[in-house]
Amino acid sequence: MPDPRRQAKEEPTRPVVFIVDDDMAMREALTDLFRSMKFDAEAFESTVDFLERADLGRHGCLLLDVRLPGISGLDFQAQLERLGNRMPIIFMTGFGDIPMTVRAMKAGAVDFLTKPFKEQDILDAVAAAMERDRSRRRESAQNAAITSLAEQLTPREREVMMAVVRGLMNKQIAYELGISEVTVKLHRGNVMRKMEAHSVADLVRKVELLGDRHRPPVS
Repeated sequence: MPDPRRQAKEEPTRPVVFIVDDDMAMREALTDLFRSMKFDAEAFESTVDFLERADLGRHGCLLLDVRLPGISGLDFQAQLERLGNRMPIIFMTGFGDIPMTVRAMKAGAVDFLTKPFKEQDILDAVAAAMERDRSRRRESAQNAAITSLAEQLTPREREVMMAVVRGLMNKQIAYELGISEVTVKLHRGNVMRKMEAHSVADLVRKVELLGDRHRPPVS
């Protein structure tokens, strides 16, 4: 089974709408609709078929039927999450209920549509999903760039950076690290340059974007 975390080497310019539904008529109708709206559309009869053939590195979203052979759409949503795939999902069902809707939305679904739905409703949902995907990709690219900058820091510069974002003055940093204030100023200048930070506020913003998991370790 292909890894859903794989990325396409060159992302096509047009977004794609992936459709997973065991109803052939529904697959064909949705494929025709989205292609008429200048989207790429790819349809699959099962989640297994989807994982085997879909290029999940592409910009786009997933229309997922709740009731599928072998695994429910909700369980498949959880499976994708565990595998690290964050593609926006729109659920479709002919048997929706409130608990099911709540579970899907809490897990991050963009929308939950009950069949039969209006064309405009599904188009609006896809538009929202595409925007979420674009925002996620921009954020991911930004975080990757900041992480790359942070990896250039020496262990001491990392210590100084974390002290600066805590709001400590140079004298306080010097005392805490057991170094001279002149040395703190030198490290601080290096931090600002390497992190391409234009101000302390900009540095704080970048460190916050790194998140705890991606902040460079202090040795």
